[in-house]
Amino acid sequence: MKILVTGANGMLGQDLCPILEDMGAFVIETDVDSLDITKPADVEKILTAEHPDTVIHCAAYTNVDKAEEDFEAAKLINSTGTENIAKVCGKLDIPLVYISTDYVFDGTKTEPYKPDDKTNPINNYGLTKLMGEEAVKKYCKKYYITRTSWLYGHYGKNFVETMITLAQKGSIKVVDDQIGCPTWTVELANGIVKLFQKPYGTYHVCGSGSTSWYGFAKEIFKQSDLKVDLSPCTTDEFPRPAKRPKYSIMDNQHICRDWRTALHDYLRLRDV
Repeated sequence: MKILVTGANGMLGQDLCPILEDMGAFVIETDVDSLDITKPADVEKILTAEHPDTVIHCAAYTNVDKAEEDFEAAKLINSTGTENIAKVCGKLDIPLVYISTDYVFDGTKTEPYKPDDKTNPINNYGLTKLMGEEAVKKYCKKYYITRTSWLYGHYGKNFVETMITLAQKGSIKVVDDQIGCPTWTVELANGIVKLFQKPYGTYHVCGSGSTSWYGFAKEIFKQSDLKVDLSPCTTDEFPRPAKRPKYSIMDNQHICRDWRTALHDYLRLRDV
């Protein structure tokens, strides 16, 4: 199987590509320097020439707060760029895996979100990712929309590393009224591989179980044997430019392992 990956140099891409190769795939790694998804002609040229069996579209604008002040930049990559990919995949009948987010939901539910639940993003990042989902559905018959959440990995800035760095301060406050599903990039990558055995459609691929950001931080420090004066706080006490859903737990149909187990493996490999 020949698989083309966009955003291969990103946090997810750097874990995903080796996993795909381990399963026997020939992986074509692309990033902005080799495939500018915002340019339709470039997308058509490369996908037509390579004609992969599958495209996994990881490239994205991921700065949630900055998207509030620079909506057009986020839209260009997450919406227009995805539309460019989707159009060519649809034209060439290439299955497309699109990485989306829990932020397509507004967080007003009190039970885990299912893939067919109503979307209603409350920030620009979530809106542009939803626009990408809509483009995939419009132009592709064969697709896996893959929503994930609270992503962390060894190859990018993330919450786990931020907490470990802040532990040196000795005293930290972390938001305790936002609840979601922490997800290691390796878990997401393995979940994507599992999707190839499933019918086309929309899936939630995130860590099993749930916690708050405070609970996540507490577990990070516990598993890292770090003594920290950790206190919970509210979202109002820690305002950010972009609103976050208070509740973004997703039903992942047991695609991924418990988030605590995944965190243990992440921290173990981090120290190797």
